[in-house]
Amino acid sequence: MIDAVGLLCYNDIIDIWKGRMKGMEREDMKKILEIGVMLSSERDLNRLLEQILSCVMELAHCDGGTLYLLDGDKLHFKIMRNDTLKTYDGGDGQDPKLPPVPLARGNVCALALLENRTICIDDVRNCREYDLSGPIRYDEMTGYRTKSMLVVPMHNRKGEEIGVLQLINALDGEGNVCAFGQDMALVLESIASQAAITIQNVRYMEEIKGLFRSFVMVMSSAIDKRTPYNGSHTRHMAEYGSRFIDYLNCLAQKDGRREPFSPIHKDEFLMSVWLHDIGKLVTPLEVMNKVARLLPAQQAEFTHRMEVIRLQAEIAGLKGEITKEERERQIRRAYEVEKLVGQVNGTGFITDEKLEELRRLGEETYVGEKGERCPWLLPEEMELLCIRKGTLSEQEREIMEEHVVVTDKLLSQIHFSAELSHVREWAAAHHEMLNGSGYPEGKMAEEIPQEVRILTILDIFDALVADDRPYKPGMPVEKALSILKTMAEKEGKLDRELTALFAESRCWEDQKDLQEGSRQEQLKAAEVH
Repeated sequence: MIDAVGLLCYNDIIDIWKGRMKGMEREDMKKILEIGVMLSSERDLNRLLEQILSCVMELAHCDGGTLYLLDGDKLHFKIMRNDTLKTYDGGDGQDPKLPPVPLARGNVCALALLENRTICIDDVRNCREYDLSGPIRYDEMTGYRTKSMLVVPMHNRKGEEIGVLQLINALDGEGNVCAFGQDMALVLESIASQAAITIQNVRYMEEIKGLFRSFVMVMSSAIDKRTPYNGSHTRHMAEYGSRFIDYLNCLAQKDGRREPFSPIHKDEFLMSVWLHDIGKLVTPLEVMNKVARLLPAQQAEFTHRMEVIRLQAEIAGLKGEITKEERERQIRRAYEVEKLVGQVNGTGFITDEKLEELRRLGEETYVGEKGERCPWLLPEEMELLCIRKGTLSEQEREIMEEHVVVTDKLLSQIHFSAELSHVREWAAAHHEMLNGSGYPEGKMAEEIPQEVRILTILDIFDALVADDRPYKPGMPVEKALSILKTMAEKEGKLDRELTALFAESRCWEDQKDLQEGSRQEQLKAAEVH
């Protein structure tokens, strides 16, 4: 069913094609249809507003125009254009720096919106019906001469106020200022109605997208905050990723190439960054928070065992069952073992020397409560302490790696729009390596898209430099970059070109800090000279 606004637009177009609106040229008719197509296809609000005003001005053959949007009880300038003054403000997301217009009947643009009627003025300076002091003051400041004016309100199909289109100085075929025709006013009313509906729809979509983005960021923050370690991992990756994408686009511009990431493409990529670790929602905290190789309960049990061994030596010495020297040797040895285990338990990497000491320790025993021979280190403790790198056992590592599979399962339940259709694929593959050594599927290079390659670089880099990981201190940036380079050039795990470009971009550095650093260097250079 066609609603009232749609019917009006449809009938207006039919009237135009039948020639009932006198003075319409074929090019004007074509332009009206093009505007209709544009309104139905544009989804970026800034570009939409820009195109609405540009198309309407071209159709109306006028010299200037302003598009206002209603926010609260005021009309805010969004786009301003004046061909004679060669001014063009707005359209880039930054509003013209002019105070908003109060929604009061004393302002002609506000009056048109409040009364939902088009106001057509042939000569501003000879009009007594409306307060036109604003345009006159503007002329005095700029030296411009506003004569004719057409003010068209924009309401959506519910009758809700959206904004105003204000056009000034219609031009005849010779470029002279003239009045706006009534036929043109009717056409612009129809276009304004369509524009209002489209603006409202785009706003709704932006609100929905904003709500979804906010929800994703909250979920991501919740995942990071589950553990006191690595609490800013995803946010850092999103910051680095955004700057790196901008860097790649900038390089393409300089080389005269097409930018590899459009705004929509960039948003899709960053969404995959925000969601890449969502599977950690179900990862056990005792695995995620494992600071040392031994769990706290295991550490406590081991410490108690060493105390028992020392007490046994003390008792045996008091009973005369062992010599004083033997008692002191056993006590000293228990302290040495406790120190060794403490060193190994919390270190990021175990040397061959420490591993050999642990193996020798595995052969030592003491007498238990029932007179049985018991090992100083239990088999499960020995297994954990001998983990060469990190704090996770093989089983715990498998549990940790399971988060990418869970990520894929969770994201499979979200109905992503076409603009976000790759988020699930990219997020779930961020641990795949080009040489097939990654997980969960062991994909090869030809199966891994550019976006995943970048995501993997970001993830590894932040893991290396993070200073809040439970099993290691933060690594210096240059050492981390060296590791990335090795993984790319020698091991074939990462994309060589992207890794090199990542290092060049310095995208992990705050741009304000870089600018301040550059300014300080310039000041120092000036002092030297």
